[in-house]
Amino acid sequence: MRHVAAREDATVNNTNKTDRKKLLKILVPVAIVILIAGVWVLKNIDFSRSDNLMNADVIAPIDQEHFELDAKTLNMDVLLEYNMPIILDFGSDSCLPCVSFYPTLKAMHNEMYGKVIIKYLDVYKLGEEIQGYPVSVIPTQIFINADGTPYVPSRNIDIEFTIYNYNSTGEHAFTAHEGVLSQKQLLAIIEDMGVGK
Repeated sequence: MRHVAAREDATVNNTNKTDRKKLLKILVPVAIVILIAGVWVLKNIDFSRSDNLMNADVIAPIDQEHFELDAKTLNMDVLLEYNMPIILDFGSDSCLPCVSFYPTLKAMHNEMYGKVIIKYLDVYKLGEEIQGYPVSVIPTQIFINADGTPYVPSRNIDIEFTIYNYNSTGEHAFTAHEGVLSQKQLLAIIEDMGVGK
């Protein structure tokens, strides 16, 4: 009887070892796949934008197109409903200063996403939609406060702006800047408009 019991124990041990080997053959590849997927996620997710979106001061768009940098249309009534400062940059792909300014604009758009609406408007693609804005050279930026009024720069902003008034009433209509701005200048204007980092 002892011989039979010893054989049964050996058979059970061999079965356990076989089951463990089968389990390891399954678990090791699964663990490798999970590890690879985790590395891919870490490398491909844009955490800079998600960090900004976790901030309590950040507003999420009703429609993603409203906050996209490259404007396909311009509906100011919709944008003003967000109660956020708005920067409109009028330019063109065929304008070298516009092309050189675009990376700065994009960097500020990413940094201020959900706090400031920044729109790049190609004057040749959106001709009719941008009628009424005082754009005689490109690039030109128009700055609008969160309440929809034209931005009025404070005295400590050392940047040249052009203030446009309505002919009929003399009321302030637009605050514009012609030419390119550095990222530091653009950030100073945004902070002057009441937006913190």
